[in-house]
Amino acid sequence: MTEKQFQEMIVQYQRLVFSVCLQFTGDAAQAEDLTQETFLSAYLHRDSCPPEAARPWLCRIAANKAKDYLKSAWHRKVSGFGDDYPPDAPEPAADVENLAAARLGEAQIKQAIDSLNEPYRKVAMLFFLRQYTVNEIGQLLGRPPKTIHTQLGRARGQLRLLLTAQKGEQI
Repeated sequence: MTEKQFQEMIVQYQRLVFSVCLQFTGDAAQAEDLTQETFLSAYLHRDSCPPEAARPWLCRIAANKAKDYLKSAWHRKVSGFGDDYPPDAPEPAADVENLAAARLGEAQIKQAIDSLNEPYRKVAMLFFLRQYTVNEIGQLLGRPPKTIHTQLGRARGQLRLLLTAQKGEQI
C-alpha cells in the first residue's frame, strides 16, 4: 500500500474508526486517542492489509485497541478512582487560575472541573484545586508527564469555555 493510498484510506474511514472506538469507550476524547493509535498501528502494518477488505481490517484494529484500553490497568485505576481525592492531597488553593480566580468563586471553578469528562476531570482537579505538579499527577495516575501536559491543555481549553459561558450568564 502506497502512502497516498493510506492517506486516502484515513480520509475515507476516519469517522468509522472513531465511531467504533466511541462505541467501546463511551468517551469522545479517549475515542480520538484510540483512533490515532488505530491508524498508527494500521500504518505500521499496512502491508498486511487485504486490499479488498480495508474497512473490516481497520474496524478490527480499532476494536482491539479499544478492548486493550478497557482491559488496561490505567483504565481500571482511573475508573475506580471515583470522586474520592487522595487523602494526602493539600488543601485547595485560593488562586486557581488568573482568569477564573479573578471572576469566579472556588465553588464555580470546582463545578466547572466536575463537569469535565475523564480523563480531564481528574487531571484538572489534581492540578488546579489540589496543586499537584505534572510529575506528581503522572505518578499518581500512572501516566507519562507528556500525557498529563496534553490533558491539562485540553482541560484548560474546556474550562476556559465553561467559565466564560458562566461569566456571560451572570451579567
